[in-house]
Amino acid sequence: MQYFSFRKMSLLLVIVLVVGAFGVIGTASAQDDERTLNILYWQAPSTLNVFLSGGTKEIHAASLVLEPLARYDQDGNLVPYLATEIPTLENGGISEDLTTITWNLRDDIVWSDGTPFTADDVVFSWEFCTNPELGCSQVQNFNDVENVEAVDDHTVLITFGGPKPFPYGPFVGAQSPIFQRAQFQDCVGADAQSCTEENFNPIGTGPYVVEEFRPNDVITYVVNENYRDFPEKPFFTRVNFKGGGDAESAARAVLETGEFDYAWNLQVEFPILQAMEANGIGTIISGFGTSVERLIVNQTNPNPDLGDLRSVFEADGSNAHPFLTDPAVYRALSMAIDRNVMAEQLYGPTGRATCNVLPAPAIYASTNNDSCLVQDIEGANALLDEAGIVDTDGDGIREKDGVPLRILYQTSTNALRQNEQALIKQWWSEIGVDTELRNIDASVFFGGDPASPDTYQKFYADIEMYTNNFDGTDPESYMSNWACNNIPGPDTGWLGNNIQRSCDPEYDALVEQMARTADLEDRAALAIQMNDMIVQNGWMIPLIHRGAVSARRNDLEGVLMNVWDSELWNIADWTRAS
Repeated sequence: MQYFSFRKMSLLLVIVLVVGAFGVIGTASAQDDERTLNILYWQAPSTLNVFLSGGTKEIHAASLVLEPLARYDQDGNLVPYLATEIPTLENGGISEDLTTITWNLRDDIVWSDGTPFTADDVVFSWEFCTNPELGCSQVQNFNDVENVEAVDDHTVLITFGGPKPFPYGPFVGAQSPIFQRAQFQDCVGADAQSCTEENFNPIGTGPYVVEEFRPNDVITYVVNENYRDFPEKPFFTRVNFKGGGDAESAARAVLETGEFDYAWNLQVEFPILQAMEANGIGTIISGFGTSVERLIVNQTNPNPDLGDLRSVFEADGSNAHPFLTDPAVYRALSMAIDRNVMAEQLYGPTGRATCNVLPAPAIYASTNNDSCLVQDIEGANALLDEAGIVDTDGDGIREKDGVPLRILYQTSTNALRQNEQALIKQWWSEIGVDTELRNIDASVFFGGDPASPDTYQKFYADIEMYTNNFDGTDPESYMSNWACNNIPGPDTGWLGNNIQRSCDPEYDALVEQMARTADLEDRAALAIQMNDMIVQNGWMIPLIHRGAVSARRNDLEGVLMNVWDSELWNIADWTRAS
């Protein structure tokens, strides 16, 4: 593995004028000041506490303030941030029996309030996320961690419950940052959700501090004058992080009008993006990582008549979905979809048809599900007929045990996603499935508000669609998302990454086995086996292997697209061409 030096950052963020679809939020445009950087995320962040939200928008926004011990560069290589180096067997940072990893912390780091950053803050971050009353969205990064100990102020010892061949889950990547104990010590467990000031204005070690946070709208950051490289970096003295609108308007704001410097996650039909890029104002940037647009198949019953039991997992199976757990149904739903049409018509070179939840790196990509690449409406109908799931009353909708195959299918509001929904609804109608389409504002859908009925975690629908991925190139933590203990519910504040509510002891056993397996080929075989269980058991229906697609203005330099970490990972090195 190759290691690189951390490129240091510092940045000042303020509010500027945003017009058109995004509304007026300040008094100056980006053109008025070459050192003002305007960033646009059309999915607006709702919190900066990444342990309370699994949304990419929150993770990226928080990465301007909160830092991990190490993260991944644009090539997927580990780079130290708050640590002096990456621990390895060779340098003695990993014990020979693979049960411990020792991180040596930099001694020039202070929090933005000027107090020392110490190993005790690292210990607290582990305690904070693993508190069973929190339902931490990133708890999978701490799998098998038995203890985190502050050996001294600048040394952290992590002990695992057994040999851990890949020990870089805890405190590595934008999903596993360090929180300050002094700020969050009264916000642990269930109390964390109510700590608005702390969650909106975290004290960090990064180059920025929050001046104002307006959830689902805009974040204003100002320079962290206690940042380790201040005042040498960054070039920009002002940055506005605006949220809201839609993907197409976000693309237009960079590629056509140039009022923003950077726009993220441009899930827009590719011919439209190409036409915008032809204006010569901005450039599309993209890269393929592990992002997959997929259908999540609810394993529980979302019937609103159930009240408090709606979409709640019951271990005895008493609240199972009335028809989506039937193999004939979920297989037929997958067979009816023409993924190649979706990829070619909607995504172009930024998307590929896939049958896997885990499409990359290549060693982890299964070939056992490739039959899904060929649409088979006739076969899907025959499968349902054979299972006795037929239309008995002539209304064109099949029934299973008297329950009509009526599906509420939800996703975030996005023109491309609504086109995907329309195609899938049509294909499902051809196999006797009635589909009601619903779209929810992305800031709400991905927001994680436990009081909202419209979050993807609550999953008050039969099917929902979104994209997911993971930091780095090793899928161990990612695949553990779907273990039984990660199911969201009322007892976790609806936090947890096992959104479909699947629970299979065999899958959990594979998660545990991978945590103890060192050989790369053996790890790949286990990951493929888990991927195949997810797909073949109908927990998810993969659709498109998506490239990360963003846009930058042509005079914005230094941007390095990173599909393995936060896209804003090297923002301190961004400059404007003179």
